[in-house]
Amino acid sequence: MRPRDPVPGSRFPAHWQHLRVLVVEDHPAYRTLMSLFLQTLGLPYEVVCNGQLALNACALSHFDLVISDCRMPVMDGYSMTREIRRRERAGGCQRIPIIALTANPGPDDYRRCQEAGMDAWLSKPLTLERLRGVLEQWLPPPSVGGEPVPFPVQTLWPVRADLIETFGDEQVVNQMLHSLRIEADADFAGLVRACHLLDPNAAIECLHRLVGGLVFLGGTDLDTRAMRLIEQVRDHGIELNQRELQQFEKDVMAYLRYLTDL
Repeated sequence: MRPRDPVPGSRFPAHWQHLRVLVVEDHPAYRTLMSLFLQTLGLPYEVVCNGQLALNACALSHFDLVISDCRMPVMDGYSMTREIRRRERAGGCQRIPIIALTANPGPDDYRRCQEAGMDAWLSKPLTLERLRGVLEQWLPPPSVGGEPVPFPVQTLWPVRADLIETFGDEQVVNQMLHSLRIEADADFAGLVRACHLLDPNAAIECLHRLVGGLVFLGGTDLDTRAMRLIEQVRDHGIELNQRELQQFEKDVMAYLRYLTDL
């Protein structure tokens, strides 16, 4: 589908009109809905119906963000994402945020999205407000001229050499990191689902478990932020803490990616 321009006069961040979003969706109704939403939000976009066409589009044009269905014919969203990430590594390119668009996601779906290299999730049925919230979180800000901003690796984050020196054996470090990542992935997926369902008790439980894993290696403020969020969610619920929870999820995902590559 030919790229579309934003609707004049719509209310949206001014710099969005200089960005481009790629939508990958096989269902005609959702392609139409996403087109209307993105036009309303002032974002130029292109729509394709499967992962292979998305790869072709990425090879020809630059996109600032990709929103993709997970299950599609020809090539699904998981395979498409893995190939995009492979190309980024091979070409030394900056990472494009890829947002999964899926119906009724469960823990296995979240895990598959993470393993493929997706950055966040949008659940169907989709609303304009929820789409805008995710775009505000993942689209590049105006100060960087439309170029994606990589999440910075903090200087206090653990490095492999220090972990080997601390624990005395590389095999022990490998096993420990693998175990931590599996447990954190499960807790993270549970937190995302709890926030989607507005279930404060489940969110608090997942945050408690995440604290245990995050504090083990140290070097981040994620554990203290999780403890603060536990108190805030307990006192005020999920909706009033939605923005801070979304930022926490984004930062935890960046840290888990870092641990995977460590």
